[in-house]
Amino acid sequence: MDDLLWYLEITLDYIKQMLPCMAIAAGCFLALLHHRRRGLYRRGLQSGVVREIGLLAFVLFCAGLAALTVFPSNFWTVSHWQEAFQGLRPFFPITPLSESVQYIGWTPTLFRGDRLGAWGFYMVLANALIFVPIGFFANLLWRKPRWWKGLVVGFCVSLTIEFLQLFVNRSTDVDDLILNTTGAFLGGLIALLLGKLAPKLTRKFQVEVRHGRETGDPKPAPGAGAGQL
Repeated sequence: MDDLLWYLEITLDYIKQMLPCMAIAAGCFLALLHHRRRGLYRRGLQSGVVREIGLLAFVLFCAGLAALTVFPSNFWTVSHWQEAFQGLRPFFPITPLSESVQYIGWTPTLFRGDRLGAWGFYMVLANALIFVPIGFFANLLWRKPRWWKGLVVGFCVSLTIEFLQLFVNRSTDVDDLILNTTGAFLGGLIALLLGKLAPKLTRKFQVEVRHGRETGDPKPAPGAGAGQL
């Protein structure tokens, strides 16, 4: 029970570190909302409330993910900022590429016995689950959902993050790339399954042709033109 509470505490700490970036992202999203929706209007498109909520959720998640991955470890904690302002540590430490490349984990260790302890299992699960929304929203919000879309998007996002981590003194290894991509792939499949089970719901997460402008139909055409932001 104590171990479970400890892992829960760690998870809550990660969530708290995500909040500052998420707040900044929410402000940017709201500031650009009118301009973006006017751009859609000029193209004869509209984005409904449901889609805007889904898009906001995706933006907030991406910002939170960035807070945990492309910033130095514990950057968004109160202690880091206090020590940085007191001159006890660099505000944003940068690691030379020539140094960080020496510690890249090129060999997968996921199936080694010494890797899968309690902490190792937690990290494996966390690295996979945290990328599920990437694949999920990639199929939910954009045109033509496909089984491979979560896989490709997850791989590209994870590869970008692993590269950026070389400069912020964080670990870069193949294991994270595999787990992140797997999580995104599963998220994409979940979105496809949801589309099969509730097609009317998932269509609400895509942009619509405004009053059938491109079809001559006086009624809105849900889902038509989906994919433009």
